[in-house]
Amino acid sequence: MRNQAAVMYGTHDVRVEERPVPEPGPREVLVEVSAVGVCGSDVHYYEEGRIGSFVVEEPLILGHESMGTVVALGEGATKHEAGDRVTLEPGIPDGTCRECRAGRYNLCPNVRFFATPPIDGAFANYVTVFEDFAFSLPDELSDNAGALMEPLSVGIWANRKAGTRAGDRVLITGAGPIGLLAMQVALAEGATEVAVTDVAEERLNLARKTGATRTVNVAEEPLSETDIEADTLIECSGNERALGDGIRCLRPAGTAVVVGMGPEEMTSVPLAFVQTSEIWLTGTFRYANTYPAAISLAATGKVNLDAIVTSAYGLEETDSALRASQEDPANVKPMVLPNGG
Repeated sequence: MRNQAAVMYGTHDVRVEERPVPEPGPREVLVEVSAVGVCGSDVHYYEEGRIGSFVVEEPLILGHESMGTVVALGEGATKHEAGDRVTLEPGIPDGTCRECRAGRYNLCPNVRFFATPPIDGAFANYVTVFEDFAFSLPDELSDNAGALMEPLSVGIWANRKAGTRAGDRVLITGAGPIGLLAMQVALAEGATEVAVTDVAEERLNLARKTGATRTVNVAEEPLSETDIEADTLIECSGNERALGDGIRCLRPAGTAVVVGMGPEEMTSVPLAFVQTSEIWLTGTFRYANTYPAAISLAATGKVNLDAIVTSAYGLEETDSALRASQEDPANVKPMVLPNGG
């Protein structure tokens, strides 16, 4: 059994090298990784070497959207058997802090999250994970779909924070993978109108194909010049102007949920509008207790994960996979297949 991994040594410097096969600890499982989605955070680390206060200071394996097959069990692990296909929730909280005890384990200050320095991620042949954070996948879901339960969970959490319900009008700014999946979740929750904005027509085409009722290319038509009025804004681009213009499209007492993270720690919002319209404004950070819902939405066909997959790369091509979306806006969701697919 060999374990090769794509290791980032610095910006634009990813090398495939041999690593020891990890040993599953108590109540852990060893997983042979089949598919890993390339996330925008992976690209940020690859391009900039950091995201906010998280800085890559030593060699790091990227990749946190993953699935694979259980091949070995650690001591006391009972929830899975060798051969089980599983999707991996990449953040393992401590389970004892105030936030964990309150059910907000996504806010655990001691969480160990794949591909967040200094924790290695899943661009490798094998990883270990605590058994409670490996979820069995139904046979009807593809490997790619199984890996994308992670970004789907972000979309589910955003809609939960927004309180999306039947009849809502939802505005989603940013048609990257998170925006596209948040859109599908909103539709699954019964939203009657879902408008999606972006600056790339290729991504807006994909939004239309997967259910958007309206799309706006804000490079050609500023959001401020449209007649959109929404109950909810889900901001997925990390762009300050998108956030401000999106908030101004909300009805009085509407809700704005900030999902996208920009490069700066500070940003501005139209505070007078927020106050005079009594806008509810909140942020999101990852998700909690979403994987069962994500698997159900995908397995029942309410969300189509395979529709956003645009390319596949072998482990030795991880460097190309990390550049793909930057080089071609139509390449929305590249996948890395560490064991050949």
